[in-house]
Amino acid sequence: MAVTATTVAESCAAAKEAARALASASTEARNAALEATARLLEERSAEILEANAADLADDHAAELTEALRDRLALAPARVAAMAEGARVVAGLDDPVGEELEHRTLASGLDLRKIRVPLGVVAVVYEARPNVTIDCAALTIKSGNAIVLKGSSYAERSNGALAAIVREALVEAGLPEDAVLLLAGGGRDDIAQLATQEGLVDLMIPRGGEGLKAAIKDVATVPVMYAAAGNCHVFVHAEADLEMARRIAVNAKVQRPGVCNSAETLLIDGAIAARFAPAVLSDLAAAGVELVGDERLRSLAGDVAVEAASAADWDTEYLGLKMAVAVVDSVEEAIEHINAHGTGHSEAIVTTSEEAADEFTAGVDAAAVYVNASTRFTDGFEYGMGAEIGNSTQKLHARGPIGMRELTTFKYVARGDGQVRE
Repeated sequence: MAVTATTVAESCAAAKEAARALASASTEARNAALEATARLLEERSAEILEANAADLADDHAAELTEALRDRLALAPARVAAMAEGARVVAGLDDPVGEELEHRTLASGLDLRKIRVPLGVVAVVYEARPNVTIDCAALTIKSGNAIVLKGSSYAERSNGALAAIVREALVEAGLPEDAVLLLAGGGRDDIAQLATQEGLVDLMIPRGGEGLKAAIKDVATVPVMYAAAGNCHVFVHAEADLEMARRIAVNAKVQRPGVCNSAETLLIDGAIAARFAPAVLSDLAAAGVELVGDERLRSLAGDVAVEAASAADWDTEYLGLKMAVAVVDSVEEAIEHINAHGTGHSEAIVTTSEEAADEFTAGVDAAAVYVNASTRFTDGFEYGMGAEIGNSTQKLHARGPIGMRELTTFKYVARGDGQVRE
């Protein structure tokens, strides 16, 4: 396994040295590493699945919910998807060296603004092993080194995957320490990562509010939070109700343990009596535990809906549970979402362009959908090949964190002897 046994500081220093080499490597070399990664993932799928099975069988994983076990579990199709993601990233345009601006100044200086790698990116993530490959692929292509700190639940899986990427880097003539995986250490290692000034250029935690709070307390390096997703679907009075049922169920049920699944359903009061019984029946049949406000509960009929607590509207369940409320306008839906949402992904179902425009303009979120499921907020779905996470911040990136979100820029000025008077 490719778990690094050195200290956090030593690992970050090794990554910094590798980052310098990777930043100047050719596009062809970086793409070759990604192609080799994809090939090795396919060739060693059985080894990866064996490591993952050991993680799932470990007593440490017994306490996980079914949704979290689903996030941890790999299957041949998921390994194949990782390989495909690496190939897609290899096929994307190289962001390094991209010219953003070019002009001649009054002084005669030729000034270009060009895209460059950040340097060393540190990513802390929880149960999903595929994040190891997604993160490595994006940082390699964007010329960055990466220090990974995965969940102890997935230590064997992550180790097997990181070993493959490191082998692929060497095969392509690049430094293997461009991808480093830290072992053990728990929150102590995370705190050390968050304070590696001069070595770590950006830290991205993927996890719940507890992880976010722990890093906020100690971080001295720049942090971009791939934060929680308390996402909503609002069914407007002028919605196609059959479409709305499909979207509400998909947003909740298709993969409930991920951050872009919907946690709250809002129904316009004008159609609640017609729509609520049907959609509640659909959700209950899919195994969703339902809680709701009093107006919603009065329309539930034979479907069991418990009373929602104040905390329910602010909870990211990451499982088969959903809060449902009745609202009386687009404005009220927007107010509810902006009060309780996390700025991740929000959806409206409506045939009214006016309502859609009001919703998309008023909701404060990284991704807003009209007549589509929130489940599409994803770097692969957005054509980025993969993602490191979804940022709900506004600086310096928002939404799926892809290659370009892992770069900054520099100004390069060429002259012929100019001096400033």
